[in-house]
This record gives sequence, structure tokens and C-alpha cells, in this order.
Amino acid sequence: MIEPVLLEVTAADLESLATGMNLMWALTVTFLIFFMHAGFAMLEAGQVRSKNVANQLTKNMLTWAVGIGVFFVIGMGISNNVGSVLVGGELGAWTMFGGDPVANSFDWAMWLFSAVFAMTAATIVSGAVAGRAKLRAYVAYTFLLAAVIYPVVAGMVWYAPGAAEGVDPLLAGLGFADFAGGMVVHGVGGVAGLTAAWVLGSRMDKYDDDGSANVIPGHSMTFAVLGTLVLCFGWFGFNVGTAAAVIDTGTFALDDFSYVGSVAAVTALGMGLGAIGAATVSLYLNGKVDTLYVANGMLAGLVGVTGPTDLITPMGAIAIGFLAGAQLPIVFRFVEKKLKIDDVCAVFPVHGSAGMLGLIVYPLWSNAGGATVVGGGIVSGGILSIEASAFGPQILGVAVITVWTVLATAAVWGAFKAIGQARVTPEHERDGLDVSEHGVDTYPEFGRPELATDGGYVRADGGLPNDGGIKMVSAIIRPDRLGEVKQSLAEAGAPSLTVTNVSGRGSQPAKKGQWRGEEYSVDLHQKIKVDCVVADVPAEDVVEAIREGANTGEPGDGKIFVLPVEDATQVRTGDTGPGAV
Repeated sequence: MIEPVLLEVTAADLESLATGMNLMWALTVTFLIFFMHAGFAMLEAGQVRSKNVANQLTKNMLTWAVGIGVFFVIGMGISNNVGSVLVGGELGAWTMFGGDPVANSFDWAMWLFSAVFAMTAATIVSGAVAGRAKLRAYVAYTFLLAAVIYPVVAGMVWYAPGAAEGVDPLLAGLGFADFAGGMVVHGVGGVAGLTAAWVLGSRMDKYDDDGSANVIPGHSMTFAVLGTLVLCFGWFGFNVGTAAAVIDTGTFALDDFSYVGSVAAVTALGMGLGAIGAATVSLYLNGKVDTLYVANGMLAGLVGVTGPTDLITPMGAIAIGFLAGAQLPIVFRFVEKKLKIDDVCAVFPVHGSAGMLGLIVYPLWSNAGGATVVGGGIVSGGILSIEASAFGPQILGVAVITVWTVLATAAVWGAFKAIGQARVTPEHERDGLDVSEHGVDTYPEFGRPELATDGGYVRADGGLPNDGGIKMVSAIIRPDRLGEVKQSLAEAGAPSLTVTNVSGRGSQPAKKGQWRGEEYSVDLHQKIKVDCVVADVPAEDVVEAIREGANTGEPGDGKIFVLPVEDATQVRTGDTGPGAV
């Protein structure tokens, strides 16, 4: 019989176990929050034109690449010292910690946890200035936001390590509460984005001379929705992860995890009700449930509950999530049509006004005093309840953060504008930032054909094709039929072609489109022009090959024209006539 072995567990063992669990949890949610950058990249890429997709993706990558180093070297120290000095504390080390990397392992993890929050605030701005901001200006602003603008806000709300024991940062000490960054992160990003878009001015063709706004649809609803769902997934790390301590290393009892279930439920409810709120208002305003409004509404609902996640009942999450989603179409219209600010990805109504709303109205559904799902806050406790005193600090905190962000952002982008470095040239904007800023084409649809002909062609009657001359077959076809046409031409022995993007109007009727609830008419349809010049291949065979590849049986399939070519010259050899073709 094997005797059981009893192991003596010391307090030090328990403390190591608790620290390890806390460290694993903190790093897991940190990685989740980092993954939100993939969501932001896809969401923003889907909402811009195809000619600006690579630029938007590059900005999202450089936000992290530049911002993480800046926050490490400068930003975290600014946060700590601003938070400390504003409440009469002492200046501390410029960085958060130092020394033994093993002894300070949890501190390193918490620095990275803080950094991914800072990078989230920074990347939000890129969606507002899409399509016209110079890359160098955006990167420089990211540097300053990660170094100073965001750290000052975080220091006023979250950090005061050099202050006397029990002394909170300035705004927190006045009663302002922001659990996971509804204003510190998302509000800063949304307000900064709106301010930068205002300083830059609108995209070309966004507004007519009479001030009316034109709809400029993004290129991929699929990207936008998939990016939204990636963000929703990462958001659980954002909100739930802020309950960072699993076990108290002193008492070995549950620490923040004592209320983590409520935080998770509130996050999920806010997400769902945000989508419903935006869909409801979209249906009322436009008679249709707009897909992009639903996607943006999910995010607005999440932002709305992010600040007071630990402070509201589930019923509060339902109410705030719905209100945050419902305000989205209304605020977006106000910004676009009244303020005349071209906020391309709706970053202010999603991140700015939604974050403000959630933090200001949360006392209506506060969970103070052990409120239940139905009760809580002023809604059940009356206007004289203790929660009513929270309105003043919340409004003050939102106002202070807004004013600081507007002034700092306007100063930076205003300086860039003054020296002509804020915005790309009209020519570059018209061509697209992918080519002008990066020299790439995100969608090189018109690649070289894979198949080639292997010889000449003789007519069955013994005559020469095209009566010995040269002919051009020019076809206007649907863009999605280009692959089939290329294949048909290769099989007919005429793989050489020239392809051009064109738009035009023929027998195909005009159609109506909708982008964020705004209807627009499409009477010039996007087409592809295929030119094929042949000498040794009969033009009629080329016509038939194109017709077979382009035919769908629906109006708008296009037209094919055959034109005589007087002569041709090959640049490399100097050959002329049919031999040049």
C-alpha cells in the first residue's frame, strides 16, 4: 500500500501561485486587446475607398510600431508623474520600474497592459483622417499622442504612484470614475479624431458648393463587419481584463475576480443592445436597417458600457448600450451635415459621444448598494439617492478630458497644416494614397495572362486572317467577368490585351445605393474596357471569345466593337505592320 505524501504549503507558495495566476490572466487579456488592432485595421480598411486601403493598413501597423516604443520610453513616465504631481506627490522614476526582470515580472506585464490601452486610443484617430492625411503627419501625431496627450489623461484618472498613500489621481480624487477607458481611451481617440478631421478639412468631392454632403461609400462591407466582430471579441479582454487581479496575494481570496462575471455580462449586453439601438434609429430615419450602422452600433454600445462596466447593473447595460447605439446615426448626421466635418469612419459617434454618454448617465443604473438586475441607481432609488452626487464629477471629468484633447490635437495638426505637412496634394488624393504614399496597388486586378499562343493562324479558305490587316477588338464588360474573358481569349489564341477601368451608361438601368443610411444614385456603372489588337487571329474569333466569357444573360453585359488599325510599330524592334502585332 502506497502511503499518501502530505506536502506542506507555505504562505510563500500560495503567494507565488496567486502571482502566477494573476500574471497569466493579465498577459492573456493583454494579447486579446492587442488583437483588436486586427479588427481596427479591417474595420477602417472596409470603410475607405479601394485606392486608400494599403494606406489605412499601414497606419494601423505603424500606430503600434511607433507608439509602443514611445510609450515605453516617455509615455508611462509622463502618466506616473503627471498623476503624482497634480495631487502634490513626488516626482518618481521616468519609467514605471527597473531592476531585476524576474522580481518585477508582474510590473512588466502591467506596463504592457497599460501600453495596449494607449495604442487603442492612438489607432482610433486614423479612421477619422482617412483618405487625405499625410503619413508622416499621422505618424508624428501618433508619437505625440503616445508620449504626452494620452498619458496626461491617464495620469489624471488612473496613475499617481508618487502620491501619499490613499491619495487618488486628480479626477479620480474628485469622484470621476472610468473603469476600463470609456473616456480615457475611447473618448480621447474619438475627440482627437474629430478634431484632426476638422483641422484637415473634408475629402475632395465630399461637399458641394452649396454645402450639401455627398456619399462616398467604402469599398468593402465584408471587411467592415468582420473587423467589427474581431473588435467585439477583443473587447472582452478590454473590459473583463481590467479586472486584472485574480487573487489577492495577501489574503489569497478572490480579488477583482469577485465581480468579473458581472463585468462580462455587462459587456455582452452593451454590445448587443448597441446594435439594436442603431438598427432601430436607422429604420426610423431611412426605412431600412443599415448594415454599417448595425456594425458601428455594436461598437458604440461597447464603448458606452466600457467606462462604467463595474458600476452598473445588467439593466443599466441594456439601457446604456441601447442609448449609445441609438445616438450613433443622429450624431453622425449632425457631424456630417451640420458641423461639416468629414469623419470617414464615424470615430466620434462610435468612440467619442458614446463614451461620454455612458459615463455621464451611469448613475441612473448604478449597482451601488448591491442593486439587482431590475433595480439600481436613481431609476429605483430616487433623485436624492447617493448616486445623484456622481453626476457632477462625471460631467467635470468628461469636460476636462475633452478640452485637453481638443486643444492638444488642434495644436499639433494646426502646426502641421501651417507648414503644409498635414494633407496630401489634390493630385495624390485623387490618385489614392496607396500609390502616392506607398507605391502599391492593393487590388492589382489586372495581372498578366498565364497562357500564351504558340503560333500563327491560317483561315480555312487559305486566306490571311483579317484580310492581312490589323484590327482592334474593343469590349466594354462587367468587371467580374474579366477572368472568364482572359481565359476565353487565351484559348482562342489571343492572350495579349489591354485593360482599363471605365464607367459609363448604356441600357443598364440606374440603381440606388445606401451607405450609412444615405441613399445615392448610381447611373454611371463601373465597367472594364478590354482592347485586343490582332493580325494573325481572326477578329471574329476574338469577338466570339469575349462574348462567351462576358455573357451573363442580364442587361449591362456590355458591347463589343471592331475597328480597323491603320498601322502598328513595335517599340523594341521597330517592326511595323502585322508583324509588330
